[in-house]
Amino acid sequence: MSTSTGLCGLRNLEELDISLNYFWGPLPPCLCNLTSLRKFDVEGNNFSGAIPSCLLYNLKSLEYISFSRNAFEGSLSLASLANTSNLEVFSLFDNHNCLEVNTEEPTWFPSFQLKLLYLSNCVLNKDTNGVIPNFLKEQHDLRSLELSHNGLIGNFPHWLLDNNVNLEYLELGGNNLSGAFHLPTNLTLVNMSSLDVSTNHIDSELPSWIGSILPNLVYLNLSNNLLKGRIPSSMGNMKGLVKLDLSNNGFTGEIPETLANNCTSLYQLILSGNKLQGQMLPRNSNLTSLRYLYLENNCFTGDISPGILNSPYLQVLDVNNNSLSGVLPNWVGDIQGLRVLLLQGNNFEGSIPLDLCVLKKITILDLSNNSLSGKIPPCLKDLTFGNNIISPNSSTTLHSWGAYGQGFVYVLEEVSFRTKSRVESYKGNILKLMSGIDLSQNNLSGFIPPEVGHLSELKALNLSHNHLTGLIPKTFSNLKNVESLDLSYNSLTGPIPPQLMELYALSEFRVGHNNLSGKTPDRKNQFGTFDEASYEGNPLLCGTPLTSCDYSNHEQEIPPSLNHTKKDDSWREAFLWSFAGSYVVAFLGVVLFLYLNLYYQYVLLEPVCKLIRSFLQ
Repeated sequence: MSTSTGLCGLRNLEELDISLNYFWGPLPPCLCNLTSLRKFDVEGNNFSGAIPSCLLYNLKSLEYISFSRNAFEGSLSLASLANTSNLEVFSLFDNHNCLEVNTEEPTWFPSFQLKLLYLSNCVLNKDTNGVIPNFLKEQHDLRSLELSHNGLIGNFPHWLLDNNVNLEYLELGGNNLSGAFHLPTNLTLVNMSSLDVSTNHIDSELPSWIGSILPNLVYLNLSNNLLKGRIPSSMGNMKGLVKLDLSNNGFTGEIPETLANNCTSLYQLILSGNKLQGQMLPRNSNLTSLRYLYLENNCFTGDISPGILNSPYLQVLDVNNNSLSGVLPNWVGDIQGLRVLLLQGNNFEGSIPLDLCVLKKITILDLSNNSLSGKIPPCLKDLTFGNNIISPNSSTTLHSWGAYGQGFVYVLEEVSFRTKSRVESYKGNILKLMSGIDLSQNNLSGFIPPEVGHLSELKALNLSHNHLTGLIPKTFSNLKNVESLDLSYNSLTGPIPPQLMELYALSEFRVGHNNLSGKTPDRKNQFGTFDEASYEGNPLLCGTPLTSCDYSNHEQEIPPSLNHTKKDDSWREAFLWSFAGSYVVAFLGVVLFLYLNLYYQYVLLEPVCKLIRSFLQ
């Protein structure tokens, strides 16, 4: 920061805002002489080193301080702020977890009432075992509080809600908080719009009155905890909810009808990784704004609820790994905006409905690990699988932002999809660039439609573990962007089309355990990286990396009928002797029969005598 000495000369300066620049190096200690400062903002630079403690101790007129998004190191004691009586905003987050912040020693009492405190992603109270800052118990006018990713321990600090009735934004995610999720019983926090206590160790059940205490929530994230019991029906009172994430807990029972009927502003609903049962959505659900629905890894039964038809803007439907059954409904084609359909690991049966082929915006289709039968519809070629994906640089985006308090509701779609023999997570712009079809582990039969080869933007295709027959279509050479192609464990026959060597993006190729024959593709380009596992289980297939296809030796040139062994000769000799003996026995039997029967001697010899007489005349 080359202009720092010049700034230090401005003794009467009241506001210093040099945020969002490219300044680097340590903060100059001479800034501590700017005792008239009311606002000090250096956020979003690359300042490093220790924060001079005199900045907090000397500048007693400060109302606004922001050190966030830098690379500060060393340690800082907030006790230096004790006499900064006008302080309302203190922001210190995202410093690469290199800064140790101490709020407990020495003992101090604040003379200020904060409105906003952002203190996250740092090493907080290391010497006092990560306790929640005690000075917060003296704060009664907080509007926004963020203490995420600090390794805090202790019970959920319900007293923060009791003491700060005007609180709008509370972020405690990524800590080690435990105990029950207590809420006040005698007041309504009408200003609270965002609450995040995700990734902690909060247990027990949610208070049944949560929807009455927090009726105006826009964002609620309690994911990755130890919560159990039923989802309270009072959540139906949160009619302004945009995003609700209760994933990876132990919730049981069904999705409350009040939630599905009243929360018409829900944009993203994440209930995955629980023990929820019953219908995946009530049939009369009214989630008219819903874009992203994640219900995977639960215990839902029955068919795909037609209640999702009341969510006409749905883009992602993930019900992987449940116990859903029945046939895939034809009406799924009516959800025209659907981009991702994940039905893997259920009990669906019947054929793949042709109505799927009208989902023109689909980019990822996963129907794997079910009991689907019949043929693969050729009309899948009508699904562009990537041709219509919005450019990452486009102004149109699948993300949605909504203001709450001092922050934002950031709705980001994220999808897990198995490709290249592992499950990958795709989100944001990366998801926009991904496209794939997985029909593996079903009972599909018949030929692979050549039309599938016209899906030129497809990046992953998995048809393994079915009963498919016939040849590998030569049209697969048109899959120029495919990175993973798995056709293993079927009954495919014929050679591997040499045209597949044109698939230069291919990094995983599996055709093992079929009835393929002929020679493997030449070990060139990407095919030089595929090992024996890509081809194994095809007895008539040869070539590197399998057995050699060398036909030059003599035994291979001899026709199979002449390529015999001594054992074959012994068998033939025994057969000839047996045949000759049988012939002799039969002949002697006829002679003996004629000798003993005079009538048949006459019948057989009379024509011979007539022939001789006619010849002599």
